[in-house]
Amino acid sequence: MAMIEEQAPLFPRKRNGRLRRGVHLVPAALTTLNLGCGFYACIATIMGGTLNFDKAAIAIGLAILFDSLDGRIARATGSISEFGKQYDSVADVISFGAAPAILAWAWGVRGVSGGPEILKSLGPLICFAFLVCCAWRLARFNIQGMAPDSRYFLGMPAPAAAGMVAATVHAIKFPLERAGDSFLLLAMMGALAALMASTIRYFSGKDLGWARRQPSLVVVALALLGWSIHEYSEQVLLTVAAVYTTSGLALALVRALRHRLAAQPTAQ
Repeated sequence: MAMIEEQAPLFPRKRNGRLRRGVHLVPAALTTLNLGCGFYACIATIMGGTLNFDKAAIAIGLAILFDSLDGRIARATGSISEFGKQYDSVADVISFGAAPAILAWAWGVRGVSGGPEILKSLGPLICFAFLVCCAWRLARFNIQGMAPDSRYFLGMPAPAAAGMVAATVHAIKFPLERAGDSFLLLAMMGALAALMASTIRYFSGKDLGWARRQPSLVVVALALLGWSIHEYSEQVLLTVAAVYTTSGLALALVRALRHRLAAQPTAQ
């Protein structure tokens, strides 16, 4: 989900407004690419098959990339608009709500045979709940914005939840056939839906200062991460997605322990 906040643009405006209209096109084009990836992911999922499921997962990953870029470019160029904000949210509902929900059902539930009948009922229900919580999360963000501390999101970001689904499909690839595995997938989908609707804080990365100079070690680390994703995308992407998913829960647990210790009376 793209971050929308006011800040001074990096590029000056021409008095006739031509530059301003031009820079609006770039974030809108990136949002359209995000939407196109979500649409393609839905089509690939409907076509079915291991290869198409993997293509759908990759398309969702690309949608996350485009979504992260459109907000940054909009802020950098000072081309933030209410229309762009709403257009971005509509695209996110498709790419990070509908696409992963349909993919999870088709990849992890539809092909299971011999399982209990309740599985066939729970599958569409839980995947729909994922879609609803995604839309809920995006609508709440449009109204409330970030957490009081801008370093954090309130609730798991929709792209991160979609990324967890996509990374799982990309890592395993072959559609699930056992009922036990399908129930585990649905449990994960339900947990992701709950995390999106929750008020658990998740790190936003906004305080990293990407526009500022960074130590050379950071550049080396990013290069190694890029190489690792290229060579071992299944393992690396799933690990990154899982670590981020659990980070919010870990952070909430640490806060709860700190409050509990602070509330205890000091020994005399």
